[in-house]
Amino acid sequence: MVTFETGKSFHIEDLIKIMELLRSPEGCPWDRVQTHQSIRQNMLEEAYEAADAIDHMDMDNLKEELGDVLLQVVFHASIAQEAGQFTFGDVVDGVCQKLVYRHPHVFGAVEAGGPEGALSAWDAQKRAEKGQKTAADALDSVARALPGLTRAAKLQSKAAKAGFDWKDISPAMDKLSEELEEFRHAVEEDSNAEEELGDLLFAAVKAGRFAGVDGETALQKACEKFIRRFRRVEALADGPLDALDVPALEELWRRAKQET
Repeated sequence: MVTFETGKSFHIEDLIKIMELLRSPEGCPWDRVQTHQSIRQNMLEEAYEAADAIDHMDMDNLKEELGDVLLQVVFHASIAQEAGQFTFGDVVDGVCQKLVYRHPHVFGAVEAGGPEGALSAWDAQKRAEKGQKTAADALDSVARALPGLTRAAKLQSKAAKAGFDWKDISPAMDKLSEELEEFRHAVEEDSNAEEELGDLLFAAVKAGRFAGVDGETALQKACEKFIRRFRRVEALADGPLDALDVPALEELWRRAKQET
């Protein structure tokens, strides 16, 4: 058993110490054997759960989920410290250094002039910091672990900032129709369907950006709508769905769509 004095409230130093104890020989057998790779998914899941709390404006849950995200940060920092790579203090120092450097309009002499100017200053400092000499370098820096639709939107946004974009939505809509036909043809020919579907989704994100719609958010809402309507279909069905033919299922879906 480890020795740890509990109090009425804890601080960040306590969290770091608790993690050290959990990772110690006398600590938790599970925590001890974890690696960056084994808890990678945990970081993603906790971030998404925090985002879900934000979407629902659930502040009590958000407080808890932010704690879970912080735990993952401390967990990874503890693993790195044991390997002699960096400490939690290094993480804090790094992000503070970054914030000061990327806000020359606050900590320097640059004039932002508004939110857009501030964002431009941030982007310029980031490119200099990362050694991104070309727009392609900026695109290549977008995390590949992002959800596909989110990554597509970020890539398109960076390309647009470099001047590579249409002026209005019309060509984007034409491109969307073109990619739909190419996907249809690929399915019919049983060739390159995956590639063409990717092109279709990328074009859909582009059209959505011009319409002021975030593709990832739109798809998430479509998923929720599908769940509601599917639940209604089950309620309307007289027996198991797999016992019904397609026309019967389509009729149930039509009714569910009208009611939800």
